[in-house]
Amino acid sequence: MHNLISCLQSRTAFVLSCIKLLLFFIIFHTVLSLSDPYATLGVHRSASITEIKQAYKRLAREWHPDKNKEPEAESKFIEINKAYELLTDPERKRLFDRSGVTEDTPNFRHYPDYSQFRRYEGDPFEHLFSQGGFNFQYKFSQGSFYHRHTVTAKAFENQIVPNSNFQPYLILIYGELCFACINAEPIWRKLIQELEPLGVGFAAIHAQQEASLTHKMGVSSLPYLIGVVDGRALHYKDHQLSFIKVVDFCRRILPSRTMVSLSDYSVDDFLLGWHDNRVRVLIFSTAEAIRLRYLLVAFRFRNNAAVGHIRIGTSDTEVVCKRYNIQPKMESLLIFNEDSSKPIATLSMTELTSQTMSDVIEANKFLLLPRLSSQNLFDQLCPTEAKRARKYLCVILITKNVKEHDPYRALMREFIQQIDLPNNRVRFMFLFEEKQKDFVKALSSGMGAPEDPILHVVLIWRKEHDRVKYQWLEHKWDINEDSVNATKDELNAAVKHLMQKTETLPYDAQVSILADEHALGLFARVLNRMILMGDVLWDNITRQELLPALSVMGSIAFIALVGYIMTYLVQLEEQSIQERYQRGGKQVPGVPNRSKPEYHLHVHELRGETYNGLVRLLKPGCRTLVLLLDNESKMKLLPIYYKIVYPYRKNKTLMFAFLMIEKNLEWYRHLLLQTLGETRELNINPKNCIGTVLSLVGHRKYFCVYHAKHAEQDPRKREGKIRKGEGSAGEFIGFEDSNTDSENSDVEAAKISQYDNDIYGSIVFEEHLLDGLPNWLDRLFEGSTRRYYIQYWPENMK
Repeated sequence: MHNLISCLQSRTAFVLSCIKLLLFFIIFHTVLSLSDPYATLGVHRSASITEIKQAYKRLAREWHPDKNKEPEAESKFIEINKAYELLTDPERKRLFDRSGVTEDTPNFRHYPDYSQFRRYEGDPFEHLFSQGGFNFQYKFSQGSFYHRHTVTAKAFENQIVPNSNFQPYLILIYGELCFACINAEPIWRKLIQELEPLGVGFAAIHAQQEASLTHKMGVSSLPYLIGVVDGRALHYKDHQLSFIKVVDFCRRILPSRTMVSLSDYSVDDFLLGWHDNRVRVLIFSTAEAIRLRYLLVAFRFRNNAAVGHIRIGTSDTEVVCKRYNIQPKMESLLIFNEDSSKPIATLSMTELTSQTMSDVIEANKFLLLPRLSSQNLFDQLCPTEAKRARKYLCVILITKNVKEHDPYRALMREFIQQIDLPNNRVRFMFLFEEKQKDFVKALSSGMGAPEDPILHVVLIWRKEHDRVKYQWLEHKWDINEDSVNATKDELNAAVKHLMQKTETLPYDAQVSILADEHALGLFARVLNRMILMGDVLWDNITRQELLPALSVMGSIAFIALVGYIMTYLVQLEEQSIQERYQRGGKQVPGVPNRSKPEYHLHVHELRGETYNGLVRLLKPGCRTLVLLLDNESKMKLLPIYYKIVYPYRKNKTLMFAFLMIEKNLEWYRHLLLQTLGETRELNINPKNCIGTVLSLVGHRKYFCVYHAKHAEQDPRKREGKIRKGEGSAGEFIGFEDSNTDSENSDVEAAKISQYDNDIYGSIVFEEHLLDGLPNWLDRLFEGSTRRYYIQYWPENMK
């Protein structure tokens, strides 16, 4: 019996161990399957499909096994592809956002995938009866016209929505047992035949198979027509589906300023508006209303071209037609760049076709000297190439958005027109330094860069998406009559030299993505979102649903109004009681006696937003005490600093702040370089600056320095040393240190002082860095500390 029990116990233990092992594998597999695809691609959860695609392309290039030889490259590349597949599938993405499920099981979809605009190979409605019973379903005829245009939710989200920024789409939602859908098929066929060649996109969605998508778009009946422009679904609200009304609907969903009507009085202002970085296009025709094909072409190229329409044969357009010799019986298209006196391209036909107009505008869609205003424009002007097959050379002039720099840009345009270089290989452009600071910083902080990149020219070649080869011209782009020819000759010689296949650009840099200068601001985005929400509510809320909603909103408004009135009456009563007690000379109950004002100490962070108030715009006689910190030492040193300077809180001429040295190391370097009296490389170890206190006097443009390792000498000794030529300001404030071991130290904040030979006595720990600050503050207010005068306060504070 004992043996039997022990045997059973051993078997039970074995079974339990197997169960534990199985649970471990299940948990391990679940953890692996729940890896975050957003983190894999490095995008936010609210990222658009365009941002997801851009992140995928960038990571795929980086981790492709053919380019990346690291051992984990293949597994990383597979993970990136799986994350991309999940986030581009609306249903899987929605399921992951809701429950965290990333598994793509074989039975995930219960119907054929006809994404990527692939049509049905056979009739999908082949079953006469459903699985749950004999429910009759109407069967469309084999090869229905709807089937050939049907798309899935994935194709809608990944293709139609992004493409709707350049091409409007008409989407027809149909379903089974829908006899009205059968009657609408001839109209749908005619719409496609007539409008698709003009540039309108078409697609159909099956209501039953894409139930979640149709519910999201607010489809209430079948058939249902929706227009998609700029990613917005706009509902066709007319009760009658006719060809004319759908064409009118297609015209109305396009933005109102897609194309403007011009006359003799407005055409000059239109042509001179090229400062928005777009070429100007004039279309001449006898049509009274702007034709749909013109609107579609203008919508397609709206980011590169502004299009205007001029009607031939009217009294207020005779001058402009005569100026450009327009034939009265022909339709004409003229394209202008910065020079409005003559077009750079002319097209005249009996009837302008959409494809011909698109081809001509595509070939001339850039200004003579376009501005780098977005990453998309940069990719078009200066595309990425293979490492050994350099084809495009990009010439960039660095300017600021001020009128004083207009002559420099004009000189560059004159140079482009004079030189004899292949336009398809050399691209000229300029940018605004204040708009693209990170991009300019990446090019100007490397080797061969000028001290100040403004009004300098850089030649680049893009070998990868974020890697460029570059070369700066030695001299600044000059407009003076004495040196203008030399400036042009230098650029001309450099370009022709680099156009030879054997020549390469000397320096390499990693650049950041260009900021989109045309992106909407926060207020505009919020306003657009509110308008979109209003459109959705207007399209989906019926009259029966609207009345209860208005009733609820009215009730809430009434309660808020009553509460506000009651609060106001209470405040009036309290004021009346206080005045009555004050007139009688009595203390108001519940109101404490007024005490002396308390002085509070505020320690601000010195950064770009507070820079002017704390330093540059300080009143005469005021100064700011700034403590230099990093993220590791902030929690330890800031309380000590607060305790030391607390006794000075009543001094109205003092302000207190701290500076994150790693974030603003360039600002600190520029500040110190002004005190050295010479131009040289200054290597600053951020760890070596922790605990430094700067006394900044903004009005007088000087500062004093406290540092635990570099105690100031006696003023008399210091003056004698300077008279003998034995020292300079750089010995005290340079903080140069070629030994970088302290950067990896977690305990020490500074290295050995150059005046101390005792290695153990020269180590200063973080908690003791500010021990000498009280004595230094006493000498500061006595005026015995050394002052370092500068010419200007640096402007690169972040």
